[in-house]
Amino acid sequence: MDLSIVVPLTLAGAGLFGLCRKTDIYTALCTGSGEGVKVLLRIFPALVALLTAVHMLRASGLLDQLVSVFSPLFHMVGIPPETAILVFIRPLSGSAALAIGAELMAQYGVDSLIGRTAAIMLGSTETTFYTISVYFGAAKIKKTRYAIPAAIIADLVGFIMAALFARLTYA
Repeated sequence: MDLSIVVPLTLAGAGLFGLCRKTDIYTALCTGSGEGVKVLLRIFPALVALLTAVHMLRASGLLDQLVSVFSPLFHMVGIPPETAILVFIRPLSGSAALAIGAELMAQYGVDSLIGRTAAIMLGSTETTFYTISVYFGAAKIKKTRYAIPAAIIADLVGFIMAALFARLTYA
């Protein structure tokens, strides 16, 4: 099956489903779009602040210093030190993490242990702070309580298991 037809078929299927349920599709589309814009306006300041902070971390060199300080610890838990920058950026920004992953793969090769580890890390971890700012902002939740520590622990486990899986499977 040609994958270029999947999106049009999905849209047509959703339209047919709405027609079968006798739903005013145009009104539902306009209502949903309006609600989406309202959510975007509520979360926009948090997104701008988060993306600015990520850029400042990279530009200031602080991220490189953190990598050099924590590299021995990463090596001890089995994470390749070359992927340490990915560990720091991934919870903050998905696009920055993808850029770093692409840089790692270009430098070391996509079939190298580091390239495969980076790819598995990107697929098995989350942009924690972005996700929390979007969803908690949309739900107007101000106190995250245990959500951030639990999410960071889950990310750390994801990073460690990604490195372990890459070593066991591809080394």
